[in-house]
Amino acid sequence: MTTNTLLTTLLAQAAPAPQGGILGNPLIMMGLMIVMFYFLLIRPQQRQRKEQAARIAALQSGDKVVTTAGIHGIVHNVREHTVVLKVAEGTMIEFDKAAIGNVTKKDTAA
Repeated sequence: MTTNTLLTTLLAQAAPAPQGGILGNPLIMMGLMIVMFYFLLIRPQQRQRKEQAARIAALQSGDKVVTTAGIHGIVHNVREHTVVLKVAEGTMIEFDKAAIGNVTKKDTAA
């Protein structure tokens, strides 16, 4: 036997046969990972974004809010894209609606 034939024979005998199950296929594993990412990360974030948008759309005068910068205030006036907050007696600050982080309704504040 030649060395090349001998080497090929030894490698063929030493290499185990691949044992693939249903999860051994890389495409199936990647598909499962994508589905897991969707249900664990993407879907809950979408739900939180929708809830936050609904809270901001339902803002009314008298609601207590906290901005994303941490400023606490009471809604004084709601406009199309902005909200005027009363942060102290005689102090009004205008914020973009996207800057509202948390909303507490005036009915549930009591």
